[in-house]
Amino acid sequence: MQKQVLLAWSGGKDCLMALERLRADPHWNPVALLTTITREFDRVSMHGIRRDVLQAQAKSLGLPLIECIIDWPSSNEAYEAAMARALRDASGCWPGLHHCAFGDLFLADVRAYREAQLTREGWTGVFPLWGSDTGALSRDFIARGHRAVLTCVDTIQLDARFSGREYDPALLDELPACVDPCGERGEFHTLTYAGPLFAEPLPLRRGESVLRDARFQYTDFALG
Repeated sequence: MQKQVLLAWSGGKDCLMALERLRADPHWNPVALLTTITREFDRVSMHGIRRDVLQAQAKSLGLPLIECIIDWPSSNEAYEAAMARALRDASGCWPGLHHCAFGDLFLADVRAYREAQLTREGWTGVFPLWGSDTGALSRDFIARGHRAVLTCVDTIQLDARFSGREYDPALLDELPACVDPCGERGEFHTLTYAGPLFAEPLPLRRGESVLRDARFQYTDFALG
């Protein structure tokens, strides 16, 4: 019997690959996406993805979207309280739902934090990509027809010129050896917009690039 699972959704490539793995696994039935949005910017936290782009992703993927709204700046306690409310809302919509999946790859401290938070709410974490070789995974993502762009670059770890670029073989070839090809250490964040899981590609229009907090280079993408 399939188990229902909620998927933590940032709008980026890793959570898309996690969705692909879950849908291919007969044990799981992904029922919804869960996203954290900052109220002041009306965008996905860290990735900087517009809310309407996020909603267009969910529609094209054929899944309902649960939005966890937080303020900016937000304390860790406030974030955890908002997430707990979102999980309760999800279990109210799908009785018996108590699994939440993440696209995490190898950061053990991040996984432990998520699992501890879920355990307090009576939930269990699922990590379909855990332990994957990120070099092979990045190439496979592209080879399978998935498409993404970089929306944010941590300029302490990677040159700002990579922000806004297509996530393709040319970009992977140019990444410094110290940068994880999936950006697992926060070197960059992505926005997926097309591929085999999308009913139709998102019509994205690239906007301006700006440096925030003297560190993070963001590139805006809008529907258009």
